[in-house]
Amino acid sequence: MGDGKKQFSSVFIFSATIVGLLVLIGAIFPAQFGEITGYISTWVTKTFGWYYMLLYTVILGFCVFLVFSPIGKLKLGKPSDKPEFHTVSWLAMLFSAGMGIGLVFYGSSEPISHYLAPPTADAETKAAMSEAFKSAFLDYGFHPWAVYGVVALGLAYSQFRKGENGLISRTLRPVLGDRVDGPVGVIVDVLSVFATIIGVAVSLGVGAIQINGGLNYLFGVPNNALIQGIIIAVVTVLFLYSAWSGLSKGIQYLSNLNMILAGLLLVVIFIVGPTMLIVNMMTSGTGDYLNTLIFNSLDVAPLNEQKAEWLQSWTIYYWGWWMSWSPFVGIFIARISKGRSIREFVIAVLGVPVVISIIWFSAFGATGIDIGQTHSGIFKMPPETQLFGIFNELPFGFILSIIALALISSFFITSADSATFVLGMQTAYGTLNPSGFVKIIWGLALAAIAYVLLLAGGDTGLDALQSAAIISALPFSFVVILMMISLYKDGNEERKQLGLSLKTNEKQFEFYKKQVEENDKK
Repeated sequence: MGDGKKQFSSVFIFSATIVGLLVLIGAIFPAQFGEITGYISTWVTKTFGWYYMLLYTVILGFCVFLVFSPIGKLKLGKPSDKPEFHTVSWLAMLFSAGMGIGLVFYGSSEPISHYLAPPTADAETKAAMSEAFKSAFLDYGFHPWAVYGVVALGLAYSQFRKGENGLISRTLRPVLGDRVDGPVGVIVDVLSVFATIIGVAVSLGVGAIQINGGLNYLFGVPNNALIQGIIIAVVTVLFLYSAWSGLSKGIQYLSNLNMILAGLLLVVIFIVGPTMLIVNMMTSGTGDYLNTLIFNSLDVAPLNEQKAEWLQSWTIYYWGWWMSWSPFVGIFIARISKGRSIREFVIAVLGVPVVISIIWFSAFGATGIDIGQTHSGIFKMPPETQLFGIFNELPFGFILSIIALALISSFFITSADSATFVLGMQTAYGTLNPSGFVKIIWGLALAAIAYVLLLAGGDTGLDALQSAAIISALPFSFVVILMMISLYKDGNEERKQLGLSLKTNEKQFEFYKKQVEENDKK
């Protein structure tokens, strides 16, 4: 179970105290808690919206730079390390990481929302439909995966190549030196833990809302905070049992089940949905997304009030959510990427999940809008029930809804279970075997903060979730900047030592690798 020291690190104590206070305040004063978080998040989006947009663009540019830089030839591990997983399995796990509750929740509802309230076009027009897909592709495209990739690269490089433990703070040693072993390191790790808790709690809250929405639509179960709390409680018992008993095979089976169920839904929608509209919008939307990528990456709409409000509700909210998820996803994809080159890693991370997201939003978005145009009631449904309303108008609708509920529940359990491990590792000196007790505490904390945010979120439950994501991302974003600088500094120094350049051929590179291997043996 681990010793007492590893259970109660300074990071654990400070993080648990902060989360405990937030849960207590939110439970006692939910309405005021929601108002305060809403006020802070509004201030953050209006004051730092430009910063989020610029930062994400810089991070994406840095990833592209690594692909073409000699640094990209460096391996995430020792020169002799081989990839732990076959390429197909590795790509499948990236696919699994790229899929989540958010994709199921927003797959139809986001394009529909953009169609009804587009960033710049008139509502419910052809221009609005075009903007709907372009905007969804932007929110789930290259930018979030660039952030995940930078965090994962920093962790994998420091852990597998430099021999550091798995803490976020240790990735900053090239910049902060030995200060990462002291109070500065504790602050960095507390920020990463807090961001992880909020990011995962937002996903759990969204999952509970959609499960409740589906049960309400299919079986008439009341749609309210009490039922959502019961859903969170039931799922918490399931993932805590898994976390305590260490049923890793069970989680592997659930992860495989996620991919099977998601793939089944996608194939069926392609067949029974408006197939030609799906493929046409996917093709056209992808071209529109790529054509306007640079402009929309930096556009904060200072002279367009309609788009400025839209950005605050969507893109900037997503930038906060992705930033808060980055420690969690980063640790996962770092763990499975040992032995890969930096170039190979970046190309895969910016490729596979983005392609899947584009296909997913094209299928579910085009189907949702097409059905909504003939059944206007779809457009009036709340986001959590729209998917089930759309399925109801398709062949095998009830079966599709049951599969969707199973998929959301499975994502819920696997995400929470994985999060307890990541949080346990981050708060127990980077150990790969955090105690069951620590994981139980973090599992309960995740459930509690998710429910408190739902209570504070008003009628929809989403408001406080969005606010929390935006707020938690701001302090951690500065850590991500330092991670980029550290990775470049360390990677560039090693590139110089190895004599790598764009002109370095494979024979020279193999010679340099042998030199490093011999030095390691000495």
